[in-house]
Amino acid sequence: MTPSLLPAAGTRTAPQGIPPRRRKPLSVRAYKWFRVGALIVVVLALLAPLAWLFASSLKTNVDIYDAAKTFAFTPTWENYANVLTRNNYFVYIFNSFWVAFVSTALSLLLGVPAAYAMSRFTMQRSALVVLMARVIPGISLLVPWYYVFSNMRMVGGFTVLILSHMFVALPLIVYIMMSYFDSMPLELEESAQVDGLTPIGAFQKITLPLSVGGMATAGILAFIFSWNNFMFALVLSGAHTKTLPVAIFDFVSYASIDWGGLMAAATVVTVPIMVIALFTQKYIVSGMTAGATKG
Repeated sequence: MTPSLLPAAGTRTAPQGIPPRRRKPLSVRAYKWFRVGALIVVVLALLAPLAWLFASSLKTNVDIYDAAKTFAFTPTWENYANVLTRNNYFVYIFNSFWVAFVSTALSLLLGVPAAYAMSRFTMQRSALVVLMARVIPGISLLVPWYYVFSNMRMVGGFTVLILSHMFVALPLIVYIMMSYFDSMPLELEESAQVDGLTPIGAFQKITLPLSVGGMATAGILAFIFSWNNFMFALVLSGAHTKTLPVAIFDFVSYASIDWGGLMAAATVVTVPIMVIALFTQKYIVSGMTAGATKG
């Protein structure tokens, strides 16, 4: 009697022609789980402060000090009502947006052509000046700025705030766009000039449309800096030009701190930037990786 060629009951066989799957080595599986664990730790480390900030903005000052109500508490919107209605924060939001928008737009208008000229004509000394402007701490210029602008009776207006923010935004934009233009092939502009375009026309019709990702990256970073800036606005702004970071400081007094209002105001400052970054992340990624294949 010949033995049966059928598989025993309860056993699984791989289909003919397909080799059985081999388990990955233990080191590969361990490294995979390590990456997953490290990613979870990093995400929690980044999101935990934001979650604590938002949760604290929904608490009263008594609940914030009570450790037993860290997670279990009765939420209240009184802090947001205090921030947005009673303290006139919509004016401060408009001031922050106006200063950030105008300073970023003017910096892009001046910085993009300057970066293109430095990239195409290898202006090493000008690039060194831009680098030095990036390195100089802004606080070292506040006293000269205040002295000059106060003598010109400009302290407290939007103009001085926009100019001070442009001092940081303009070198940042030039620095980013120089690397972006360096990564773009020169042959594209040469071909356009052969077809009859002038160098300026080639820049406007060929190079500039291709550099939208870099301009978006530089503009978003400059806007975020201006929106979050506290030091310049604290010294150079006035009662009618106060921005959000300075307005948050109003919740801190000599005798006490309104933690609930402070957390709500900080949430109001943080949310617009997070929304902007969420909807423009593809431009940030494309701009950041533009020079990755250079050389």
